[in-house]
Amino acid sequence: MGALTVAGRTEILVGEGFPDDLLPTREGRQRVAILTHPGATRYALDIARSLKEEGLGVEVIGLPDREEAKTLIVAGTVYETLARFGLGRQDTIVGVGGGSVSDLAGFVAGTWLRGVEVVHVPTTLLAAVDAAIGGKTGVNLAGKNLVGVFWHPTRVVVDVGILKALPTSLVREGMVEALKTGLIGDPELFMMIEKDGTAADLEDVVLRSATVKARMVGEDEREFGVRAVLNLGHTIGHAIEFASPLSHGESVGIGLVAAARISEIRLGFEEGTRISESILGLDLPIKVTGLDRARVVDLLRHDKKRDAEGLRMVLLRAIGSPSVHHVSGDDVSVGLEAVGL
Repeated sequence: MGALTVAGRTEILVGEGFPDDLLPTREGRQRVAILTHPGATRYALDIARSLKEEGLGVEVIGLPDREEAKTLIVAGTVYETLARFGLGRQDTIVGVGGGSVSDLAGFVAGTWLRGVEVVHVPTTLLAAVDAAIGGKTGVNLAGKNLVGVFWHPTRVVVDVGILKALPTSLVREGMVEALKTGLIGDPELFMMIEKDGTAADLEDVVLRSATVKARMVGEDEREFGVRAVLNLGHTIGHAIEFASPLSHGESVGIGLVAAARISEIRLGFEEGTRISESILGLDLPIKVTGLDRARVVDLLRHDKKRDAEGLRMVLLRAIGSPSVHHVSGDDVSVGLEAVGL
C-alpha cells in the first residue's frame, strides 16, 4: 500500500484491499464503535466481524445518508449509543462511508469524553480525497459545517478496490474535489483529470490529492494560513449545496466556476474556460437553475470564513497559484451571475 503521514498525526494507507491490521496499535483498547451509512453497511459489517475475531467489543451504528447525518440530533443519538455501549477513552470510533460519515464520526470522536481515537475508512472518492483527511469535522446548523472541531484521525485506510466499484455519479463527485486540489497545488493532477475525466487512475488521484492536502495541513493545521486555499470553490459552492438539492460535488463544481469568474475580474485569471470544460467533461453542471439567489446571498452572510472585514474567498492568479482575498458584494454578484444566479 502507498502511505504518507499528515501533520505527524495521521497515517494514510492507499491500495487494493484492507491491511491485516486495520487499526493502529493502541494499548487498552477494548471496544470499537463503527459509524456507517446504508451504502457502506456491508464494508462496516466485514470490518466488525474482523475486529470481533480479535477479541474486541464492536457496536455498528447506522447513520442517515449524506447531509441528513450531519445534525446535532443525529450526533446526540450516537452519544447515547456510545454511553450504553460503554465506549471509553482508550477505545476507538471508526467511520466507514462517505464524506458525511467522516464529518460526523470525526465530530463525535472529537467531543465524546473530550476526545477519543478515530479511524476513517472512506468508501467514496470524495471522502478519500478530502473529507477523511485533515482533521476537519462538522455538523450543519444555520449553514454548512458551522459546528465542529479539528480532530485528526490516527489512520485513514483507502481501499481502491471499493472506489473502482463505485457508481459513476459518485466518482464524478470525488473527481471534482480532486480537480480543485490540482488547481491549488498540483497542476499535473488538474491536467490528468482534464484529459481523462472519470477514467483517471484512482490510486494516483487519491495519492496525489492526499499529498497536496498533507502538505498544506502539515503547515497549517487549524486553517490560519495556507490551508485556507483548500476552500477553493467551497464558499459559493457550500451556499448552493445548503440551499438546493444538488450534491456536494455538483455544488463545488459550480462554486469553482464562480470562483474562476471572480478570479478573472480581480486577478486577471485566464483559465476559466478550461475549468468549466473540465467540469463539463465530468458530466457535472456549471450552472444552477430554479434557486433563490437571495437565499444563497443570505447563507454567504453566515459563512464561517467571514471576518470583520467581510467575506473571504480563495481566488486564482493561475492554475497552481491560489490566494485568499476579501470579496465585495459586487464580486459575489459577478460570480453568481456566472453560474446562472
